[in-house]
Amino acid sequence: MPKLGMEPIRRTALVEATIAELASKGSMDITVGQIAKRAGMSTALAHHYFGGKDQIFLAAMRQILRDFGGEVRRELAAAQSPKARAIALIEASFSPTCFAPDTVSAWMTLYAQAPTNPNMQRLLQLYQRRLQSNLCHALRPLSDQPNDHAETLAALIDGLYLRAALSRSPSPDAARERALNMLNILLEDHP
Repeated sequence: MPKLGMEPIRRTALVEATIAELASKGSMDITVGQIAKRAGMSTALAHHYFGGKDQIFLAAMRQILRDFGGEVRRELAAAQSPKARAIALIEASFSPTCFAPDTVSAWMTLYAQAPTNPNMQRLLQLYQRRLQSNLCHALRPLSDQPNDHAETLAALIDGLYLRAALSRSPSPDAARERALNMLNILLEDHP
């Protein structure tokens, strides 16, 4: 008979093991057996909870996105103006938690898998649309082109994140400063 209440604990363990295993291997070249072993359970149990490696990875990315969403909400809670909201979104995008080695590996895997995996592509598009929408909302009172400016900032955030994550050049702090400088350039006519 199954132990009651164990499913959420085991699912969480598998998600955490997936993120750690991705970081150790640097790609999706991992097996459900490796993930299960790291989580301290059988391969069969991992398959029972998620079905396969892609589903476990998607669950891991959803957790990373939930964590990122929490970071965004914390930053936005302190924002007192539209410009402060835009700054908060940039700050959250370059927070230290986004640059934890395990998190970086998971993001890189998502970007690499999205072109050929519709579920991963959908998850990446969800993140991108949400970032764009949040930036647009913040910029609407400040800009006569909020959609264009939001798209520019979102693309810059993603590009700077990828560069900083892959090569540490620019550093996360320098990348954040570049994004904040672009925000100021886009809003030169608006204080």
